[in-house]
Amino acid sequence: MKKPKKLLAIVLALGGVLLVVKAQQHDFSVDIKKDEQRPALAVPDLRGDAQAQSFMGALNSTLWSDLDGGGIFKMVPKTLYPTTVPQQPGDFRMPPPVNNAPVRRGQPPPPQSGGGLWMADWSGPPPQATYLVMGYAAVQNGLFVLRGWVMDLRRDTPANAQVLGKTYIEPLDEAGARKGAHEFAADILGLFGAKSLFGSHIYFVRKQGQNQEIWVMDADGKNQMPFTHYNSLSIQPAISPDGSRLAFTSFAHGNPGIFVFSVDPVRDLRFYNQRGASVTETPSFTPDGKQIIFASSSGSGHCCRIYLANLDGSNLRPISSSSAIEVEPKVNPKTGAEIAFVSGRSGPQQIYRMNMDGADVDRLSDGTGEASNPAWHPDGQTLAFSWTRGFATGAFNVFIMDVATRHPTQLTHGEGRNENPSWAPDGKHIAFMSTRSGRSQIWSMLADGTQLQQLTTQGSNLSPVWGK
Repeated sequence: MKKPKKLLAIVLALGGVLLVVKAQQHDFSVDIKKDEQRPALAVPDLRGDAQAQSFMGALNSTLWSDLDGGGIFKMVPKTLYPTTVPQQPGDFRMPPPVNNAPVRRGQPPPPQSGGGLWMADWSGPPPQATYLVMGYAAVQNGLFVLRGWVMDLRRDTPANAQVLGKTYIEPLDEAGARKGAHEFAADILGLFGAKSLFGSHIYFVRKQGQNQEIWVMDADGKNQMPFTHYNSLSIQPAISPDGSRLAFTSFAHGNPGIFVFSVDPVRDLRFYNQRGASVTETPSFTPDGKQIIFASSSGSGHCCRIYLANLDGSNLRPISSSSAIEVEPKVNPKTGAEIAFVSGRSGPQQIYRMNMDGADVDRLSDGTGEASNPAWHPDGQTLAFSWTRGFATGAFNVFIMDVATRHPTQLTHGEGRNENPSWAPDGKHIAFMSTRSGRSQIWSMLADGTQLQQLTTQGSNLSPVWGK
């Protein structure tokens, strides 16, 4: 049988030994509404006092980005806002009635425009907002203090309109201002039943010359820093469901092996790799975080079968039995009873599913093109994956599939290679690798393919995994 190209990946000669490694690494509606179905949110720039003002650019850009990226609001363009912006509910003033305006019996006379200091200035044209975010920042006792409010503009008075009012106290620096903005945005999203991605992290691989290391960054691409320092090939990161452990493949000790680290503090937890395995790769965690599932040539004489082991590498046992190359196993996070994986058993690599005992093997992708990188949605009903369907060999795009119906939806469309999708904890965002800007970089998008955001720009980056 002709072996699938991407499953074979790259053959490296290290120390005279040939080693095979991979070259690249709510329920499903996914509930992303169209603009006309979303509440219209006005978010004017917040102002700060003399000492806080230098941090307001970072605060305002972070606040807008978090709310816009939540995928639940229609963000009212700032060009439509009134010239005067209230900073707190007490700034609202009902304007006097229009002189000689017709008045209906039993009704108050219509007010004049408040110039921005009345709710109708924001709910009426041109902004036509449903909700208004406002606030201000000041420095008090050497700390950055943010006061924030959300007003429901459909209510009759400012007292009735306030749906959120909160104070955030942070360190007096740009990071503190950004943190205050993240927390304010998280509270606003929470009002509408949405989850904030603040506090979540994306782990990824950065190429540095001949080496590749695992890096980590915030959900918005900030605070990028290395996680491993092996000066070797460390690839294919996987994060445990609770975000406390990271597994990856590394050549740091010669042959490829699985490494398991705690995240905080960063510490090697020691995973025992079987001797004699020329290939050990693509680890991931079971939903309870107590076991590792991965691909290995251990004991089989060929690459690769799927194995399951404890977190320390003990109690190793094979699951798959095919003579084909089978990699990238991912356990259903909702049921823990089935595995999505990549196999070449039918020719070019495709996405398959099987029970935890290896029984009831079932192909999910339709056999056309090449499919890889399966990633379960938190609901356990949906897969994101990369696929060359309808494109030339190697031109992967990101798709999602309702596993019950096998219906695929294409999210990226031919702008370079788009691979390695990973779901965010909120189930509404996806991180992925794309070459659309030239080199491989990490991007994020909503699960309908909109709101693309480039997260990395330095070097070449791939294989993102999004953890808590």
